[in-house]
Amino acid sequence: MSEIEIRAERFDSPVAQRLIRAALADLGARYGGSGDETPVDPGEFAPPAGAFLVAHLGGEPVGCGGWRSHGDEGDTAELKRMYTAPTARGRGVARAVLAAVERSAREHGRKRIVLECGDKQPEAIAMYTAAGYERIPNFGFYRDAPGCISFARTL
Repeated sequence: MSEIEIRAERFDSPVAQRLIRAALADLGARYGGSGDETPVDPGEFAPPAGAFLVAHLGGEPVGCGGWRSHGDEGDTAELKRMYTAPTARGRGVARAVLAAVERSAREHGRKRIVLECGDKQPEAIAMYTAAGYERIPNFGFYRDAPGCISFARTL
C-alpha cells in the first residue's frame, strides 16, 4: 500500500479546486443543489488564519481538508471541505487529513475545532465520533437546516 503524503496547498490552486469541486458534487448528490452554499473566501485558508491540505496516494491527489479561523476569540478553527475520492476511501486518507488539519490548527494557536456535517454522511459522522468529536449546538450557514449536525473537539 502506498504511503499517504499530505501537503499544504493554496485553497484556490488547481489541484485543490479539482478536489473541492468533487467534494461539492458528492454533497450535491447527497443533499441536492450545489452541495454547500456556505460563503468561503480562499484567503481564509491562508496561514496564519487557516490552512488547506491535500492528501496524495501514489503521487495522485485523493483527498483534502482545511481549517479557517472561527469566532471572535481567535482560539477556534472550523474544519471545511473534508473529502476523499471514492477510489481512495477505506485506506485511511480522511483520518490522515483530519489529523494533519488538527495539527496545523494547533500549531497556529487554535485550542478547539468545530465543524458542520449532515445526517446523510454516516461515514463522516462515524469518523468524527471515533476521533473524539462531540455534538454541539448547530452553528454556521446551515445551523437551522434539517439534518445539520455540528461537532467540536478540543485540540
